[in-house]
Amino acid sequence: MDEGYNSLPSTHLLGSVPAVVADDKKPAVDEARTGSHSNLHIFPPANGGYQAPGTPYDGNEQATTNWKGVLSISSYSPYFNVDTDNVVDRILSSMNPLQGDFRRKIDSYPDLYGPVWISTTLVFMLAALGNCGTYLMNRKSVPDTAWVFDVNYVNWAASVVYGYALLVPVAFYFLLQYFGCSASLTRFWCLWGYSLFIFIPSSLLLVFPDEFLRWLIILVAGAASSVFIGINLKSYTEGSDMMVMCVCAMVLQFVLALFIKFFFYA
Repeated sequence: MDEGYNSLPSTHLLGSVPAVVADDKKPAVDEARTGSHSNLHIFPPANGGYQAPGTPYDGNEQATTNWKGVLSISSYSPYFNVDTDNVVDRILSSMNPLQGDFRRKIDSYPDLYGPVWISTTLVFMLAALGNCGTYLMNRKSVPDTAWVFDVNYVNWAASVVYGYALLVPVAFYFLLQYFGCSASLTRFWCLWGYSLFIFIPSSLLLVFPDEFLRWLIILVAGAASSVFIGINLKSYTEGSDMMVMCVCAMVLQFVLALFIKFFFYA
């Protein structure tokens, strides 16, 4: 061959094999788009689906994702996850019924801790102070009369207070559902439970052996508690002619106050 001839590249000729480029890594798959592995590292939620107090809540019931059955304690634990400030704030609202902001405070997260604590405290207050008030009245009228502690006060107080706080909200809940009004059983339990708080300080004042003062205290307490129930129940019946139902709820609340006076502080 002639020494001046330059050799041509032969990679494009027949029989030539192009170099193979190793594909070390494949394009990344958009996991967020495919959803195959997305969010697995944050499941289940750390808070169990519970909406913490003070945060907005859009559902009809609280912590529906945390419901694990009627017999499971964890199903009810979100309703007891409330701090002292919230409970005190709701108690003060129940003592001032004309303020009218109690429903707004429980709409996002109704609690059952307050109603259970109030009902249990009221049971023991009525049983103990009712006996004490009866003793003082008997001692005032007949100093030499024999007197014994009536343990049946505990049974009566527990039956009346727990039965009223549990069954009356259920009855009004089903009545409102029947007439087509939106209602929440948990919020009704919360409402009626906090309405009983005013009878706790009243039971302390009813110990004084003065019949006129006793009647004044129980009438004021019964009226305030009845107004509190009527105003908040009316907010659930707006747009409907349910005034009769609100009046019935107020009458029942006042009858409870009279029962406390006649039975425990006669």
